[in-house]
Amino acid sequence: MTDMPHIVVALAALLVERAIGYPQALQRAIGHPVEWMGAMIARTDAWLNRPALPPARRILHGALTMLALIVFWGGLAWLLARWLPWWAEALAASTLLAQKSLKEHVQAIIDAFPAGAAGDLGPARRALSMIVGRDTATFDESRIAHAAIESLAENASDGIIAPLFWLMALGLPGITIYKLVNTADSMIGHLDERYRFFGKAAARLDDVLNFIPARLTGLLYALTAALFRGMQAGRRTLITMWRDAHKHVSPNAGWPESALAGALGIRLGGPRSYAGRVVEFPWLGDGRSELSRADITAALELHERMLWATAALVTIVAVLSMAGVALFTADRPF
Repeated sequence: MTDMPHIVVALAALLVERAIGYPQALQRAIGHPVEWMGAMIARTDAWLNRPALPPARRILHGALTMLALIVFWGGLAWLLARWLPWWAEALAASTLLAQKSLKEHVQAIIDAFPAGAAGDLGPARRALSMIVGRDTATFDESRIAHAAIESLAENASDGIIAPLFWLMALGLPGITIYKLVNTADSMIGHLDERYRFFGKAAARLDDVLNFIPARLTGLLYALTAALFRGMQAGRRTLITMWRDAHKHVSPNAGWPESALAGALGIRLGGPRSYAGRVVEFPWLGDGRSELSRADITAALELHERMLWATAALVTIVAVLSMAGVALFTADRPF
């Protein structure tokens, strides 16, 4: 173990994951760390989530579950960070980032569209269903584009910027705890009868841990829009985000979604269907609401440029951090 700054470990993890992702051979052999977390969350859910208990007890059980899981996974990550050399810590942390897989999933949706205007949208709907929880069976091209772009924006925060932020802040324990909480929120942080009490702690923790990263993701989209689409696009992104982000039912998801809507000059949101139930979401942005495959391509292109801009910013901070470490070390008495 070395005293390498977290920012350097984060930069290495970001570049490694962007280049190779999580190898399929490793996935087949041992699974993925998020799957391990998910298996443990499912076990505790089956064991401690008792519908017959009063709401207060179920909330307490959920809170104790999250505390125990955080201690276990955070403690394991802390031990690994102490024992591993910095480059091995970066490799471990890279498994908890999702740049490559997110790009592949969205690109798969784009590639699945039929060549002709009257072609079969079934493959595109199936590709979309891999990254959203909505009913996609009857989606037309516009609704597919809406869902794909909204999922891209939300996952840019949850799957990339937020884990990167906590890796830079707290090292391997930080990114591990974040991914644990985010995974728990996706599994048990729901408002249905089974989870509205037991999953309350997971949902609230996820809101807290995503508060800064979600807004940071929106700002990164605005910076990228200004750099590659002009200052007016950057300004429109900021205005749209500031005006519309709070309309979203989530305290965090509205920031990257409204920012991407502003950057592309489109509208996102609107009614969605989950398990046969239509949920009215507010509209974010004031541009076109009729979207197409081309809009997904434009969104993915801007997203990829945002990631390169993020890597450049992290590199600058890492270089300055290493320079500061070198200066401090040089001044220390022997």
